[in-house]
Amino acid sequence: MEWLLGLLGGVVGGGIGGAKNPLGPVVNGAAGAVGGGVTGAIIQAAASSGLDFGQILAQVAGGGVVGAVVSAVLGFVTKAKADQAH
Repeated sequence: MEWLLGLLGGVVGGGIGGAKNPLGPVVNGAAGAVGGGVTGAIIQAAASSGLDFGQILAQVAGGGVVGAVVSAVLGFVTKAKADQAH
């Protein structure tokens, strides 16, 4: 369940972090979901105890931050490659 919270946070973070890149909301959300899901799995493995409110908040926030970063980096790389092609 923890990875799902990270995944959902990543989708939101990816949409926010990639708002200005040309990839569109679906790609940004997908990139964010990957980053958030991976972060959720890492946090779950590191803290393999029961969930409390603090852990839920950490999962969603961590997934959102990583999702935003992944989406922004993906947009930056894509934009740089598109600029080189022209």
